[in-house]
Amino acid sequence: MIDFEGARALVMGLGRFGGGVGAVRYLVERGAEVTVTDLSAANEIAGPAAVVRELGVRAVFGEHRASDFEGLDLLVVNPAVPPDTPLVAHARDHGARITSAIELFLDAVPARVACVTGTQGKSSTCHILAQLLEGTGNRVHLGGNFGGSLLERLGREADEGGIAEGDFVVLELSSYQLEALAAPPPGRDRVEVVAVTNVLADHLERHGSVQAYGAAKRRILELLNEDGSAILPEEGAGAVDWNPARGRRIGRGSREGGAVLSRDDENFRLEDELLGRIADVRLPGAFQLDNVLTALGMARCLGVAGDQLVRALPRVAGLEHRLELLPPVAGRLVHDNGVSTTPDSTLTALESLPAGIVLLCGGRMKRLSYDELFAAAARRGDRVVCFGEAGAELCRGFERAGAEAIDGGDLATATARALDLTSPGSALLFSPACTSFDGFSNFKDRALAFRAALGATAPAMARVR
Repeated sequence: MIDFEGARALVMGLGRFGGGVGAVRYLVERGAEVTVTDLSAANEIAGPAAVVRELGVRAVFGEHRASDFEGLDLLVVNPAVPPDTPLVAHARDHGARITSAIELFLDAVPARVACVTGTQGKSSTCHILAQLLEGTGNRVHLGGNFGGSLLERLGREADEGGIAEGDFVVLELSSYQLEALAAPPPGRDRVEVVAVTNVLADHLERHGSVQAYGAAKRRILELLNEDGSAILPEEGAGAVDWNPARGRRIGRGSREGGAVLSRDDENFRLEDELLGRIADVRLPGAFQLDNVLTALGMARCLGVAGDQLVRALPRVAGLEHRLELLPPVAGRLVHDNGVSTTPDSTLTALESLPAGIVLLCGGRMKRLSYDELFAAAARRGDRVVCFGEAGAELCRGFERAGAEAIDGGDLATATARALDLTSPGSALLFSPACTSFDGFSNFKDRALAFRAALGATAPAMARVR
């Protein structure tokens, strides 16, 4: 473990979800001399900036200055900053150790750790696993890319929310967090199980290719301890043929395909041991079954008995904005799949619902192919309302494929148009398939804006029902 007393540390990028603030507080509490630098103006990240001021930390907002990257002992880099950023190399050349909030946490955490990555389903899998562990009498801490920072729980007493030796930590890890890990990464002795939900095309603007993106995801295997287990998909889209250098590989797939961790029409199993029943899953969307299977397998690898998991599964609930069924609007069914920022995830959600619905999608398009989504909407007879920066381009794509599509303008206007197109008793699916950065800070802010637009439109629709 690093001795931070008197260390000169620079935190590069506060972030908007608390990760940078957690690192700042963690370092300050351990005696480091901390400086913060962030390209955003202080008023653009008002919450984190206020915390930094309260801690009495020197901060530079609106720019990164080369002089701040010299004479450091430690540079803590936000995951949004690419590892090949020149200023990171500048700090390294001047003697700084380069690290991240996740590395700091893994280096010091005393608990038993489970890690999950993947293109789709990693948040849901972490959330399901945490509930299964809690439901079987364990103390659990959920973090990583999930939002917030677990660093601040280190060193606290258990009754203050601190992380103790017998606790479990469930970490969601993004490709950005994984690619920046040291080689070998810290904390490997504490990581007992890792899982990959799938690997599809995403974040090509950062990684450049699907191969480079997959290589970043694959680094999760480096975290596994000697006696650990890696649960990996071996069937269908997103399957991988990786093998961990340490620990054992557990293939996840169908029972008829011979997978070690498998499901059929009725049950989830690890080899021949029953872990749960399909009928007990309360989560919307057939795609969640693989996430449930992964989480059950991880819990079993962490020592939870199969019969305990069978009893715990019916109490597992889903996350917000994951094909979440909202209260009806004038007789219309509304599904919030606001977490979707890729065409693949919207296609998965679309195919979980009956054909002939209204799809509301848009935002800023990624460097990905949308052709399968366009074709699916046309084949199913779905109508599409597009919004945001990508509205016109998405409309042209859907129309070329033979689907009925309109550009609804901004999100609020498009929501009203989509509701108007949806017949009573039919369904509206909000699943953007694009990033939120044309008008929102993140997918959650956009999903909440969608819900606000629903609330504004509902009274008028009720009057004309």
